[in-house]
Amino acid sequence: MCARCGDTLAAPALASGSPVGRSSAALCKACRLAPPPFVRAVAYGLYQDRMKDAIHALKYDHLYPTARGLGRMLAEAIAQLAAEVPGEMLVVPVPLHRSKYIQRGFNQARSLAAHAIAALRKTHPEWRFTLASSTLMRLRATQSQAGLTPRQRRINVRGAFSVSDRAAVAGKHILLVDDILTTGATARAAAQALVQAGAASVWVATLARARRTNEFSRSSYNRFNEVEDNQVLAGPPLQELAARRGEQEAFTYSLHDQPSF
Repeated sequence: MCARCGDTLAAPALASGSPVGRSSAALCKACRLAPPPFVRAVAYGLYQDRMKDAIHALKYDHLYPTARGLGRMLAEAIAQLAAEVPGEMLVVPVPLHRSKYIQRGFNQARSLAAHAIAALRKTHPEWRFTLASSTLMRLRATQSQAGLTPRQRRINVRGAFSVSDRAAVAGKHILLVDDILTTGATARAAAQALVQAGAASVWVATLARARRTNEFSRSSYNRFNEVEDNQVLAGPPLQELAARRGEQEAFTYSLHDQPSF
């Protein structure tokens, strides 16, 4: 697994400048060529089988009691960072756009974060985690990430997030929370907004991680790792996304229905 984003590795590759040894960190090609603005991403498990069913039950069937158990699982994922993260952090759920919030009636990321914090107060009382659900804003109603190629996902969320109060973020360590991480496009865009607002560091925790089921072709991989895709650039992302709708990349994930990250 990639030591940065948690994705599977086609072939282990050591981080640049890392000596061979137990402390060496293996990174995927995407994280080596276009390092994400977050320090590390962790997940409880794979987005499949019962985990997939449970997330769908919460998000789409509005079975709110499932959030408590899923929150405890998220807490276990966060606990993987015990030896790395600072003892005091702001916990920021990935926000929904207002229109999506009205449609769904709640933000599943916020519910999961709240239950995870409650569980961690019991298992890790030394941690001081503060839920900051209004810190990050989604500026526009992005198209659903489902069915989009990795490049289209990045274009779709480019510049979609902003920080409501930069002073509240400046110098703080942030734990970014959502239910699913797929390509990491949303995590990168949200973390980038937080870093640009002055966050000291950003970490990512999700319930589930979607896995690649086959590898990039060489040409697709070259497009995936273009440097500008790791930047929040100005431009008309929705128009560019539409223009690229016909792109075919030899890349699939185990998730094609309603991914978040």
